[in-house]
Amino acid sequence: MTVKRLIEGWSELTPAAVAGRHVLAIQDTSEIHFSTKPMHRRGLGEVGKGNARGVLAHVMVAVDADNGACLGLVTGDIYNREGRVSTPHAQRALEDKESKRWEETAQAAKPVLAAARLVTAVADRESDIYHYWASAPEPNFHLLTRMMHDRGVAGGGTVWEKTANWPFVATREVALSATPDRAARKATVSLRFGAVTIRRPNGKGMGHLPKTMTLRLVEAVERDPPAGVEPIHWRLLTTHAVDDVAMAWQIVDWYRLRWVIEQLFRLMKSDGLRLEDSQLETAEGLMKLTAIGAKAACVILQLVQARDGGAEPATNAFSQPEIAVLDAVNATVEGKTARQKNPHARHSLSWASWIIARMGGWSGYPSSRPPGPITMRNGWEHFRAIAKGWALRDTCIL
Repeated sequence: MTVKRLIEGWSELTPAAVAGRHVLAIQDTSEIHFSTKPMHRRGLGEVGKGNARGVLAHVMVAVDADNGACLGLVTGDIYNREGRVSTPHAQRALEDKESKRWEETAQAAKPVLAAARLVTAVADRESDIYHYWASAPEPNFHLLTRMMHDRGVAGGGTVWEKTANWPFVATREVALSATPDRAARKATVSLRFGAVTIRRPNGKGMGHLPKTMTLRLVEAVERDPPAGVEPIHWRLLTTHAVDDVAMAWQIVDWYRLRWVIEQLFRLMKSDGLRLEDSQLETAEGLMKLTAIGAKAACVILQLVQARDGGAEPATNAFSQPEIAVLDAVNATVEGKTARQKNPHARHSLSWASWIIARMGGWSGYPSSRPPGPITMRNGWEHFRAIAKGWALRDTCIL
């Protein structure tokens, strides 16, 4: 089983889950660090700063734009750097840069998400690439990216110069989820928005792209942050039409759902599967483990999201044979009293989450602390072993 084939399996259930919805296709890259020694690098390339070694997981996850539900993985890449590149970044064509993954992932996502009503590809600053803006959008496939570069605009000057005098038109409190660089908190942000026409930058392989593109900029600024706190300042570029304050706030809220992919990466590492503790000896094995871990972490995320109820179907995360196993297991983990019965609609994702949590050691009582990622991971591992045995039940060995 190759890494490529494992990644192809990520989206097995996703096309049905996204059908008819507005989907946020959120993509990002995470470094998966593995311990090495100077004389034993395990075939791993450099990641991050210093002497860190590991692999990189570039993942796209589908999220419902209306309710924030994780609908499954879409596509991505797991790769290992093989030495350093000596040619300066500006002198390389896009196909020779790691940054090509943003556009390649968006293009690979389109057939997977074909049944969606609308797709908005969401990413952070590293994806602010002119080639990506020029090539990926389609009438039903929009981009939403936080700006990295102060780009030149038609008529002279730059985006940040052009927008510096735009008036703020609204203020609102927003909840900020925890990230590796920031604790969860609330922030009061001011909003301004408008259209900007950006110019094509100079660079290798850029001549065939349009000389200008008109995009919408939504800027959210925390003008009076608490003492000692880095203020929020998001410059969000999008291909969506933004004609009023309500739509501008919608862009901000869609961008805030980018935290879902941060949760996924945390579940792959410190808060769940602890992939970085693996003792596998080869880079190839660690890449395969990372690909498997991304899929497992996505299911755990879906189960944690569903633990408090909701209308999402179990088919978002489970195949029909697996749902048959859940039916059988549910009867064994329910208690005799009403308080120990599965309270959720049969075959909903919340119903499945309750079963997996019980298999992971949760008591099931409404007064108990809600099951967390570790409980779900333990229950998922137990369930997978049972499901594997169930699949073999009709196998005849001669």
